[in-house]
Amino acid sequence: MNTYHYILAFISSFSVVLLATPSLIKVAKLKHLVDEPSEDRKLHKNSIPTIGGVIIFSAFMFSCFIWFPDNENIGKHISPFFYLMGSLILLFFVGVKDDIIGTSPSKKLMAHLVVGFILVGMGEIDIDSFYGIFGMDIILPAYAKLIISIFVYIVIVNAINLIDGIDGLASGVGLIISITYGIWFYYSGDVHWAIVAFSLAGSLLGFLIFNFNPARIFMGDSGSLTIGAIVFVLTVQIISSNTTHLPVPFSHISTPVFVIGVLIYPLLDTLRVFVLRTLEGNSPLSADRKHLHHKLQDKGYGHKKIVLIIYSFNILSIILVSLIPIDDPTIQLLILLSFAMLFTAAVTLTDKKKHA
Repeated sequence: MNTYHYILAFISSFSVVLLATPSLIKVAKLKHLVDEPSEDRKLHKNSIPTIGGVIIFSAFMFSCFIWFPDNENIGKHISPFFYLMGSLILLFFVGVKDDIIGTSPSKKLMAHLVVGFILVGMGEIDIDSFYGIFGMDIILPAYAKLIISIFVYIVIVNAINLIDGIDGLASGVGLIISITYGIWFYYSGDVHWAIVAFSLAGSLLGFLIFNFNPARIFMGDSGSLTIGAIVFVLTVQIISSNTTHLPVPFSHISTPVFVIGVLIYPLLDTLRVFVLRTLEGNSPLSADRKHLHHKLQDKGYGHKKIVLIIYSFNILSIILVSLIPIDDPTIQLLILLSFAMLFTAAVTLTDKKKHA
């Protein structure tokens, strides 16, 4: 497959979002499918449509089905690809229902377990080893693969969902993740998953134009759940991929450490708020102002500066994990986590200041 196919996949999804979103915003406002501002956790001051996930999902599906390659190597990819597409349809409707009339946490968890089983148990999109982290390189038994992989799926989907609390944050971080994954698949020669990654990247860039501060539309759960499921599947594909085809110095990278570096901000923020809430005796899923973007806002940073700081941290983490000149995956992970802790300390421990 020629390079222009990746570009066309990106442009196709980008164009669909760019052209269709203004109409979606008008319809959402007419039908009152909006999120109203409030005095507590919400940072917006006007009524904002919440069904942006409709266009992200539609543009992604359109681009994937148009550009997904049909060649002699499709066999090993087609099964997980269609399990992903089927799961996305289910998650999309769960998200739309939640965006419009709300869904209880227990019902959403049940939906995640069903989707997780479809992807992992039926689609065999699973993590089968620890790949040398902390010296563990054993092949996991079937039950362990199922449990660990579904757990990772739930963590990633909820991590993407939970950072969707400020204009442009989830869409921008999702864009960084999908472009990075697309580049990885391009260099590793995995054209099928590269198309998936670049289709997602195009839709997110188009959406970010309308979602960056001041946001004209939010992605809602229909968007964040869609992004999370796609990112999970791409993450598992990278973890199990062969790095020998990657250019130096990237061929030495531990794939699990690499994906942690790519997903560092969603994982870090989610782990942090879950721990803090649990220590205070609250539900890990309870709403509050403990997210790192809330801490940055409390220091006087505006929306644009907050997301640019977080984008920069995520990009620097990717660069760091890509260039660590050490082959030991455990040391790679410890270096990455040390950098993440420094960032967290800088955000949470420094004095409040006013910024323009």
